[in-house]
Amino acid sequence: MAEKEHLQEDELLKKYDPKTDYRHYTGLAAILVSTIAVSLSLFHLYTAGFGVLIALKQRAVHLGFIFTLIFLLYPTLKKQKANKLLLTFDLLLAFSSIAISTYIIINYQELVQRAGMFTQLDHFMAILAIIIVLEGTRRALGPELPIISILFLLYAHYGQQMPGMLAHRGYSWSRIASHMYFTTEGIFGIPLGVSATYIFLFLLLGAFAKRTGLGDLFIDLALSLTGRTTGGPAKAAVVSSGLMGSISGSSVANTVTTGSFTIPLMKRVGYNSRFAAAVEAAASTGGQIMPPIMGAAAFIMAEFIGVPYVTIAKAAILPAILYYITVGLMVHFEAKKQGLKGMEANLIPKFLTVIKTRGHMIVPLIIIFYYLFKGYTPLRAAFLGILVSFALSFLKKDTRMSLQDLSDTLREGAISALGVAAACAAVGFIVGVTTLTGLGLKFTSLTVALANGNLFLALFFTMVACTILGTGLPTTATYIVLATMAAPALTQLGVPIIAAHLFVLYFGVVADLTPPAALAAYAGAGIAGSNPLKTGLTAVKLAVAGFVVPFVFAYSPSLLLIDSKITQVILITGSSILGVFALAAAVLAYLNRKTTFLERLLLFISSFALLIPDWKTDILGLILLAIVIYLQFRNKKTQ
Repeated sequence: MAEKEHLQEDELLKKYDPKTDYRHYTGLAAILVSTIAVSLSLFHLYTAGFGVLIALKQRAVHLGFIFTLIFLLYPTLKKQKANKLLLTFDLLLAFSSIAISTYIIINYQELVQRAGMFTQLDHFMAILAIIIVLEGTRRALGPELPIISILFLLYAHYGQQMPGMLAHRGYSWSRIASHMYFTTEGIFGIPLGVSATYIFLFLLLGAFAKRTGLGDLFIDLALSLTGRTTGGPAKAAVVSSGLMGSISGSSVANTVTTGSFTIPLMKRVGYNSRFAAAVEAAASTGGQIMPPIMGAAAFIMAEFIGVPYVTIAKAAILPAILYYITVGLMVHFEAKKQGLKGMEANLIPKFLTVIKTRGHMIVPLIIIFYYLFKGYTPLRAAFLGILVSFALSFLKKDTRMSLQDLSDTLREGAISALGVAAACAAVGFIVGVTTLTGLGLKFTSLTVALANGNLFLALFFTMVACTILGTGLPTTATYIVLATMAAPALTQLGVPIIAAHLFVLYFGVVADLTPPAALAAYAGAGIAGSNPLKTGLTAVKLAVAGFVVPFVFAYSPSLLLIDSKITQVILITGSSILGVFALAAAVLAYLNRKTTFLERLLLFISSFALLIPDWKTDILGLILLAIVIYLQFRNKKTQ
């Protein structure tokens, strides 16, 4: 039965997450691929423990391994059958991936000494690198990001033919290629640098967590705490998916892995298929904004802004809590509306039993949390977390890792990093063209001009851009593009830099729930057997805080703990919690009973009044909320 469920998970991941749909070899070919993947993980573990290489060399080794694996694992065409010619082509591209990285490593000193005086061979290798990255990214993630990257490269070359303020002097193909390949502003820029250090280690940590049963532990703990309450399994899904999502960093993978267990439980207690799938999708997606680990984009944000990662994690705590409070409240109101109960006592794991059996596997997370907040780098924290996870697995027979388990985990960790690393490399073209042509400054000026200096309009335009981009790009790529292009416009209008970047991140994340390409929602629908589009729309409704809270912290950075007194933080936190309470009740049209039209309208007004950072609107919101609560309970008594 477990094997059947695992196969169903794999099929769903392949359908909704293209980076998981790769070849599975046997025999010598399987040994070769496993050896390369394990070697990649060991390289990153070694450099995390004993010191990373010079930036360009570290990134070059990372790139070579990543794209070699991509061309060995992902065929030219998705439905490609075994074909010697195409397989030979794949091997040629794999060797080319090794060549473009080796060329940087071997000639590093000479390239530095020549200081921009490039040879014909240099230019050839640069062009080859661009082709390799574009084609590898297309195979791993689909055509959207490569197409956008190509458009930016064309913009860099044909700048003189661009209209108005978008025009620039234009650059030769050799100049563009060398800028993308030989500097740390293109392919080997900050995104790939973060992928080659922090991101890879945390994805590897996620593989260790999965292998040692941490995900199952989260589910059992969540069920033991919430299973007996109204609509218990849905609340357990919210808690467990939030915890696991903060480690995995993948909305789709988290939806499939935890959803395969929680969605059937939700349906069993009475939730309809659509709502059950939407709950899991909304909860899993929120993991990317939930500290302490969050998603890959958060690590890149720390590098872009130039602050310690822990600063980002601290700032993200309260908004993430508000997001999950809103989802949890909607789950509760829906259960009350339908008259649903909790789970049977015999199906709920006992809290103390769960802790005694597998509670030791939480220790690595505690260690990571401790070292991050003590000021250690995320690289060191992740490295220690992996070592401790491996060591603690031996304490219990059911979590003990054999040599084969260790090898499989190292391989799976490496393969899980392919999509993110490819996105980071390809988005380097966009960042590189932006810095080369000054497009970022032009985009900032254009956004400010279109908004006519109005912050709300600038935030709205950025939200729309993030949502549109996010329908075709992974969260990490969406964040990098908009952080480069749109975030500076927000900071120019007075939004603190962390708030501006978190605003972009939030809308890049919730794009995973927004139709027509709501991959997390569609994956949940695949498990639940519900209509994908309707599931996506329901997931958006459940994740409504993800669309509202970013506007709150853009106007009031106190919610991000930025330059705030404790009284300010307490006041805005309290008013925001009441605001999302009113919002959840308004969206579900239920509080203590089904709301009337007037009550629902008052709840909407109350929620926005409470979320607006101003004491006058807070008082209005409190009064309106109190009126609705009074009406709800008074009418119920008189009925």
